[in-house]
Amino acid sequence: MRWEAQTLQAGDGSEPGEGGTPAAPAALLPLSGLQRSITTPEFADTTFHEVVAKSALNKVPDSSPMPFRWTVNPYRGCTHACRYCYARSTHEYLEFDAGTDFDQQIVVKVNTPEVLRRELSRPGWNRELVALGTNTDPYQRAEGRYRLMPGIITALADSGTPFSILTKGTLLGRDLDLLASASRQVPVQVSVSLAMLDPALAHRVEPGTPTPAARLRLIERLSAVGADVTVMAMPLLPWLTDSDQHLEDLMAALAGAGATSVLAGALHLRPGARQWYLQWIEQDHPGLLDGYHQLYGRSSYAPASYRKALTRRATSAARRHGLHREGAHRITRPDGEGRNPAADRPREPASPQPALF
Repeated sequence: MRWEAQTLQAGDGSEPGEGGTPAAPAALLPLSGLQRSITTPEFADTTFHEVVAKSALNKVPDSSPMPFRWTVNPYRGCTHACRYCYARSTHEYLEFDAGTDFDQQIVVKVNTPEVLRRELSRPGWNRELVALGTNTDPYQRAEGRYRLMPGIITALADSGTPFSILTKGTLLGRDLDLLASASRQVPVQVSVSLAMLDPALAHRVEPGTPTPAARLRLIERLSAVGADVTVMAMPLLPWLTDSDQHLEDLMAALAGAGATSVLAGALHLRPGARQWYLQWIEQDHPGLLDGYHQLYGRSSYAPASYRKALTRRATSAARRHGLHREGAHRITRPDGEGRNPAADRPREPASPQPALF
């Protein structure tokens, strides 16, 4: 959603608000609908740009191979700061850069729950699946400050709309009771993103995320309350996390934590993410840089032969530990693993998913 679609509210961004310090006058920033920009000591080097959204539901293009047609993204930019994040280039639409700005200039659609509830009440709404966590993480650290997800979950459940969530954020644990309650009203799928176990590597490549151990504990908590937990083991990083031993250890850990299914896939480097990730490779792993240029020199995706071999090895490891092959939002193939020809044809409304709680 581009910011021409936002509604401008009163306020020049200079007034101090609850829990924050003004960061810049709204007139100096290109965000329509901006109420204020603030910083807070709890989030060093991060600026929150609070905007009032005109819409909350985003329609996925019919040409997309994704198995869902609607998304909700209450945040733009992400404090997880994953160097490979495919959404980085979307920040450039806001006249921010795809590197540090994506990590530290966070746009918050502060009225998302209220707008969503209004949209879901329209007579034409068919209660199709809504996917959360498709662009930036709804349980990134900013959610601890703004608490938008409880209102979003409640609006979806009260309207009879099934939904799915993908997150790296252990903050989801705050809403376990609410999610369990929602699952008694509508089908709910909860998925955790975890593709590496080495905490030092995770800190370097995903510096703002909870540790792998913390995410394994989240999987355990979800499993303990009856959730059928799916894990997105993406991206697997060439020469860093794609070895047979890594795959075996990862699948063993996921199964041991109580996950029931997993979808593993190779790193892809879209514009924006490509430059940011390869800069990190050059700094931290310079010996791998030539290899990465060979793998990703002609495409955002690694060669098909590499992806297929990696998928076979990961799938075999998963099966050895009793994990089914399935991903978040009912995705069954890693991104880039070939297109579904039916994706270019008009689709029927999505049928409700079976409850996963």
